[in-house]
Amino acid sequence: MKTLSRLYIGAFLALLSAPLIVAFGVSLNEKRVLFFPPRGFSLTWYQELLFHPDWRLALITSLVVAAGAALVALSVALPVAYMLWRYNLRYARVLFLLGLMPFALPPVITAIGMLSFWAEIGWTGRIENLIIGHGVFMVTLPMVMISLGLESISREQLEAAETLGATRRQVFTTVILPLIRPYIFSGVVFVVVFSMNEFVISFFLGQFNTVTLPVKIVTQLRSGYSPVVASAAMFFLAMAVVGFALVARLGDLPKLLGAGSAGD
Repeated sequence: MKTLSRLYIGAFLALLSAPLIVAFGVSLNEKRVLFFPPRGFSLTWYQELLFHPDWRLALITSLVVAAGAALVALSVALPVAYMLWRYNLRYARVLFLLGLMPFALPPVITAIGMLSFWAEIGWTGRIENLIIGHGVFMVTLPMVMISLGLESISREQLEAAETLGATRRQVFTTVILPLIRPYIFSGVVFVVVFSMNEFVISFFLGQFNTVTLPVKIVTQLRSGYSPVVASAAMFFLAMAVVGFALVARLGDLPKLLGAGSAGD
């Protein structure tokens, strides 16, 4: 039985890792070919990703959009989640449900709706469109995580702080905020990682004037294959690994996954 379990786990891991191994091998080809195993060894395509003007611009654009989207999502998610948890206001509950809707819908529907809005006011193809679009689409991630963090706070802690004379602002800054900081950090990381990989909204809202890295990859594939595409895939993988490793290290991953109970 143990042998079968190990074989199953091994096959499962091999199935998951095979595309990554192939993409990594392709990114190391010495010539502009998509061969695996690689023909020769070179880091030329990683250099092109980082230093070629078109690829570098797409990479920088993606990073700016991801950082801006995380800020937009957090600025919406934190007050809504806090107001719903602290005061259980009806309109906060409505806003919370509205915040869950964009991520629940297919991205193409959200993208078309956003494009229609920006086209109506004559403001299309700008980087701020992508920042707001990504932020609205992914506001669900920090909202859910912050809500999970708030639910883990014991009400007795708040009452103790208020009994000692702390104002509501002081309770928030000295008690609530430090306790939910790992959840805020985790939400921001998830928004950045997902935003870096988002294609549909970037394609619709960018209108080829603002090109992110996923859009650049698809555009490159339409004109020809290049190992730079595999290098970009490895960049996405490395960013996800680093991001989720930081969540595990700094974001209290066991508690984030529900291992801790309220008041622990």
